[in-house]
Amino acid sequence: MKPNIPYLRLCQLAAVFVCSQLPFQLQANAMQTSAASSSYFEAEDIFALEYATSTQVSPDGKTVLYVRNSNDIMTDGTHSTLWLVDVKSGRQTPLFVDQFNYSQPQWSPDGSKIAFISDRSGSRQIHLHWLAENRTALLSALPKGPSNLTWSPDGEQLAFTMSVPGAAAKLAKLTKMPKKPNGAKWSEPVVVIDRAQYQADGQGFLKPEFRQIFVLPATGGKERQLTQGERHYGSDLTFTPDGKGLVFSANLDAEWEYQPRDKNLYQLNLQTGALTTLTTMAGQEESAQFSPDGSKLAFVWSNNAKVPFTNGKLKMLDLKSGAISDVAKDLDLDLGSPQWLNNAELIVQYDERGMRKLAQINLKGQRKELTASLSGTGLPQPYLSGSYHYSNGVISYTHGDSQRPADVAVISQGKSRVLTGLNEDLLAHKKLAQVQEINYQSSFDNEAMQGWYLTPPDFDPTKKYPLILEIHGGPHLAYGPHFSAEMQRYAAAGYVVFYDNHRGSTSYGERFAMLLNGKYSSEEDYADHDSGVNAMIKLGFVDENNLFIAGGSAGGIATAYAVGLTDRYKAAAVIKPIINWLSKVLTGDSYLYQTYHQFPGVPWENVQHYWKRSPLSLVGNVKTPTMLMTGEEDRRTPISESEQFYQALKLRKIDTVLVRVPGSPHGISNRPSRMIAKVESMLAWFEMYRTK
Repeated sequence: MKPNIPYLRLCQLAAVFVCSQLPFQLQANAMQTSAASSSYFEAEDIFALEYATSTQVSPDGKTVLYVRNSNDIMTDGTHSTLWLVDVKSGRQTPLFVDQFNYSQPQWSPDGSKIAFISDRSGSRQIHLHWLAENRTALLSALPKGPSNLTWSPDGEQLAFTMSVPGAAAKLAKLTKMPKKPNGAKWSEPVVVIDRAQYQADGQGFLKPEFRQIFVLPATGGKERQLTQGERHYGSDLTFTPDGKGLVFSANLDAEWEYQPRDKNLYQLNLQTGALTTLTTMAGQEESAQFSPDGSKLAFVWSNNAKVPFTNGKLKMLDLKSGAISDVAKDLDLDLGSPQWLNNAELIVQYDERGMRKLAQINLKGQRKELTASLSGTGLPQPYLSGSYHYSNGVISYTHGDSQRPADVAVISQGKSRVLTGLNEDLLAHKKLAQVQEINYQSSFDNEAMQGWYLTPPDFDPTKKYPLILEIHGGPHLAYGPHFSAEMQRYAAAGYVVFYDNHRGSTSYGERFAMLLNGKYSSEEDYADHDSGVNAMIKLGFVDENNLFIAGGSAGGIATAYAVGLTDRYKAAAVIKPIINWLSKVLTGDSYLYQTYHQFPGVPWENVQHYWKRSPLSLVGNVKTPTMLMTGEEDRRTPISESEQFYQALKLRKIDTVLVRVPGSPHGISNRPSRMIAKVESMLAWFEMYRTK
């Protein structure tokens, strides 16, 4: 420890964003100029990153429409615009690039028009653009923002979903308050909550609203509500081939709030409103897609077992007989996002060994990989991400790697081509950290582990570098060799950054994911991390006296648990953790799922199990200086969890600091400045304990 500079670097970020007396625009220009002139990836560079999402191939296969997302230093958010890319030449054309935001672009079936959602009228509404005429119309005047925009096959109407108010709580309706006199200033009225699903991270306390399905004429006019009642309808919408019906996924059971992993497929007759149940399997059926000849309905099914992870399975409904069959039943992969190539083959998306892939699969389950480079739509950490779209022989997808966020790419005539270079102006002249794979065995049971590490720019393998072990969240998620703004910053500061896909991670099949069942967190997954750190030390360039540990969400839990098991790390950064499972599941927003799928039941009947999994049970062992950081509006891992660990460490006189993020939900890095604050606070904390 270096007591002569306590909290010096923790204050530097505040000096950049708060203490300057320059006008903000001049500050922004100065920051960007300084970062642009540097040969390394600087904190300010995060504001300049861009990435592609929502790629859509035109019906003739000649053009890709996509959303271009740019971090905005003036609004501290992400600005989204619409662009067109010519498949043959790669030439880009701006479609809508202005001060407004655009999302969910959809080609009309004949390719002459593009529907999209934008706030250009002051709120999120549905718009339609005629390409040949270069004219744009506002189609809707909705009270709430629409989602799931979908064209009918004849191009005459658009289906979408929107939240609609439900009934108020019974107590609220029965409570009689006296009339407030004119001009009187009373407190805000009380809020009455009586639903099981009453809060959500990023939304706070939920209003009694329910997602309903609507249709709107493509020529404009009044929307028509198709569904009613206090249920959520249609997280995905698919028109029947004749355009007379809509297929969607929903849970319409009376106990739907207590069934987080149950949904059936339904078909709604647009003329009569009649609802037909297509599937009644135990579990959830979703992502329905009609075959080109209309005889089959492909969909993804996952079971509702009381376990934390199951694979998505590709199913096939024969619409004439009603029989449901499996496609690749024994394939131990989590399949999703099916799209038909022809009547006998589909494209599917899945994750395998830290990579997101596309494959062509026939009805017998025979699979041919198309690409392994779907990536880059999540900037902070190297989580698996990305999506695709197919039309007329062309697949468009978001292409990324360890050095770049998502660009637009296509697969045409069996060949892959990247069409854009959205970050070349920023990153082409930067010395970025390089990402390498490492494989090793866990000391717990010799289970094979896969990990990656970043080496700092100007890396010299003959030197010794401090190491940061960074643990992913989930826990049933996965990292891979993908671009990470946060890890690039750690490496630019001189650290080797190591991360692994420990037991419980996805993309290795159900067996591997289920190794963490009932053991979240535990000595077992810590052994996976510890063995990886030892493997890194054996490479010869890691300073074993300068080891640091960090992680967010489930990674924050694992980090807090780890410092209760070992004191080998010089300092720890515990980001948005759960510290006490006994309190968390009864205060967080995910209790309806977690109490039965990640635990053996409710906490008051399983106190010993909940306590064993809680980092607070090990706090008496902690010697490691520990920084905690959580959003003040986090409802997934409430900040009261961090406060418990902070107070316990203070009582024990262990070096600790609590960093509160005002206004932030669980996704601390969802705004550029918050991402920077997280990264620079961690680096400042580690620097205080790093031995030079």
